[in-house]
Amino acid sequence: MAAGDDLPVVHRITELTELVERHRALYVRWSRGPEVDLTATSSTDELTGVEMPGLSANPLDVEDWWGNRSLELWVARRLYDYAHLPREKGTGVRPWILKGRETGRGPDNEPLVAHVEPLCWIAAEAIEEAEAVVARQERAWGPLRRTGG
Repeated sequence: MAAGDDLPVVHRITELTELVERHRALYVRWSRGPEVDLTATSSTDELTGVEMPGLSANPLDVEDWWGNRSLELWVARRLYDYAHLPREKGTGVRPWILKGRETGRGPDNEPLVAHVEPLCWIAAEAIEEAEAVVARQERAWGPLRRTGG
């Protein structure tokens, strides 16, 4: 599949959940998109400037410890935890789904992914829906960065 704006767009959390049910080794990446990222296929450590062997991304595969809990909640949490990134990283940063192979770990222990195949963009309404799924939980939790939004 070609990189860029011609990728399909996932508008609902249920669509993304179905994708995660059907495929393994999926990741969500928050960036300016595949057209920019795939020119180098590496991320740079912001603190040191060191180039890393792959794109930093967050895995969507369900961990065994999650048990029989809701897959939709798992997917919602994976989106919710990093929904602050567009505000921090600036204009044009948005989430997209990729398939790939882990080549290492970044400084925050995030997977570094190579052999990237872009699959789809995630629409803003899917992120809003993920936030609503999280808000309905008995125990509220905050995003990884809890500074003002």
